[in-house]
Amino acid sequence: MNSPQQKFLFVYLRTGGGHLAPAKSVANYISKKNENAEVILFDGLEKSWWFARFVVVDGYRILQNKAKWIYELIYFFNKIKLIANISAFLVTINTQKYFEQKILDERPDKIVIFHFLLIAPIYNILKKHKLNTKIITVVTDPYTAHPLWFLRKDQTFILFSERLKTKCIRDGINTKNLNVFPFILDDKFSSKANEVKVEELKIQLGFHKEKILLILGGGDGIPKGIRILKSLLSKKTNYEIAFVCGNNKRMMQKAELIKDRYNVDDLHIYGYVDFVYNLLQISDAVVTKCGASTFMEILHSGKVPVVNSYIWEQEKGNVEFLVDNDLGIYEKNVNKLPAIINKLFGDEKYLNGFKTNIQKANLEIGTARVAEFIINF
Repeated sequence: MNSPQQKFLFVYLRTGGGHLAPAKSVANYISKKNENAEVILFDGLEKSWWFARFVVVDGYRILQNKAKWIYELIYFFNKIKLIANISAFLVTINTQKYFEQKILDERPDKIVIFHFLLIAPIYNILKKHKLNTKIITVVTDPYTAHPLWFLRKDQTFILFSERLKTKCIRDGINTKNLNVFPFILDDKFSSKANEVKVEELKIQLGFHKEKILLILGGGDGIPKGIRILKSLLSKKTNYEIAFVCGNNKRMMQKAELIKDRYNVDDLHIYGYVDFVYNLLQISDAVVTKCGASTFMEILHSGKVPVVNSYIWEQEKGNVEFLVDNDLGIYEKNVNKLPAIINKLFGDEKYLNGFKTNIQKANLEIGTARVAEFIINF
């Protein structure tokens, strides 16, 4: 990249990892490839009223793990334009003052939005101060996106599927505003570890068996994680398990008690880890939820995702993409997971069928192309 000095403000919220992760990936790429660029990552609720942070960030986390149906109900009602506008207004009054100061202090050339709740306050600030800052909105849901992304139809959007583009056009958004790219991931997922490296990683991480199952959710672990772990251990065959609890300390404590109770030495329990890439490389299958970044990382690693839960309707398209293309398995019944995993690990032809389909899908990582688009916009 060769371009004049530019300053970018990348804005996101910490509602799961699906908004921050792509923001960081693109920011890192731009910073490494263009010494004339300055990228500022900015949490839109970092200094807002504590209750607003609790409702939006903690509320999201709690509902995902404890009462997903309530979140899905909120999602459903926000498909109604009046309620969606009220939601956007409530976030705006809690973020606009802080955002306003940041924008006026930094004077970015371009603002890149990675969360739908930040669209309204940013446009309000620019209008208030008559700033001509360029705005790009990155719709982080690849297939079925929250309606709040599209309250303003005149935005410049970055999308991650033709399916979503078609829906946007049907909803009255001009095709010139819709730019489709492959999904954004950290560049390390563009390459897979070879057999020698996989064996080195297994030794390094303390794994010994041929087959490894990874259980992986978001930042707070996988929903129903303890139930899933108990079910798998009750009928486990000759494979090892890596169980990632994320920041969920209670889940980790329960998992440790289960490990002691079942007296299993081939269960590896982790809290928050910064080496998910390594765990994916040594695994053969992954029990997971269907967040965009997570399932894309699994596929790009060439591993078979076994999805136990997803957020209706937000992640519904992700599951449909997996199942319709025979790239993975969806099974919401925890008690049926042991049979599925045992079949995957006991029937090499069955396992390799999924791996072959994943390879044939020729999935690309769009980080570089998205970064170039943002630079040249």
